[in-house]
Amino acid sequence: MTFKLLFAGAIVATIAMPLAAQAQGVPGGFAHGASEGWRIAGPVGAVVGAPVGGVIGGVEGLLGIQPAYAVQEPPPRVYRARGTSKKARRQAARTRVVR
Repeated sequence: MTFKLLFAGAIVATIAMPLAAQAQGVPGGFAHGASEGWRIAGPVGAVVGAPVGGVIGGVEGLLGIQPAYAVQEPPPRVYRARGTSKKARRQAARTRVVR
């Protein structure tokens, strides 16, 4: 009896996972589509871009793809030496960013 209940719970969880992932991608895609549509074509672009972005966000969520606009890294910090003293050169060498 316990095994049957555990098996049924696993099946329900497996079926519900893609639906939950899809629901998470829709609002972000909707907002992104509306903002890009407004930026490119004004109010008409926002009206058209919002549902299209929602569909694309839902498909990305269903497939587990992270949208490209969400993966933006801040630029690296660059430290510059303020003087030509030995201490300033040492400090700049310690904090230099290597790519």
